[in-house]
Amino acid sequence: MSKERPDAFAEAPFPAPEPDDHAGHRQRVRERFLKVGGDALEDYELLELALQLAIPRKDTKGLAKTLLREFGSFSAVFNASEARLAKVKGLGETSIAHIKVIQAVAARFGRDRIDSDQPILSSWSQLIDYCRSQMAFESVEQFRILFLDKKNRLISDEVQQTGTVDHTPVYPREVIKRTLELSATALILVHNHPSGDPSPSSADVRMTREISDIAKPLGITLHDHLIIGKSGHASLRGLKLL
Repeated sequence: MSKERPDAFAEAPFPAPEPDDHAGHRQRVRERFLKVGGDALEDYELLELALQLAIPRKDTKGLAKTLLREFGSFSAVFNASEARLAKVKGLGETSIAHIKVIQAVAARFGRDRIDSDQPILSSWSQLIDYCRSQMAFESVEQFRILFLDKKNRLISDEVQQTGTVDHTPVYPREVIKRTLELSATALILVHNHPSGDPSPSSADVRMTREISDIAKPLGITLHDHLIIGKSGHASLRGLKLL
């Protein structure tokens, strides 16, 4: 017959584990988002929520702050290349793909805000927002053309050239050729400055005037040339350079 162990030799119970508050924190952030909206959230909080969709079982607050420190801004995180994102500890293939999907969704949303049935000049602020979302944080220059019909409605939005960190080759006659192919009667030129400073260079002004000089005799109007930078944008028309 076995004897009961004396109390002196009884095993002490293990302390109860600390409750994991990750789920509670995530729920509180989601509830706050639903209550006050995204505009009231800090950048790291909104990024944290976005990361939760791809990383459902881990705390993403620290990762969100790391990404903002690494890339400098909310938009820059989503515009970062897959190669650069892959260097951040905590991001894998799935989460990187998710970030790029969100970027694509935001770009599509911005483009759709430009009503193709209305003159594009009447939704200028939406156009600027769209161009910034597409180009402001690119690491190389892009040259984009918005082709418009005779009522200034958008026919097509095309990236014509991609260049280096400080130069994109632009061929004015190719611009006009594509304009005629689309039966467009007006243009808005857009390119970015990866340096962040949207101030036009002398080459930007010269190229713009060359396109305008070729377009005018053909009845094609060049409305503007926008330069997009991280710190804002510049309009050659607004600067009286066109």
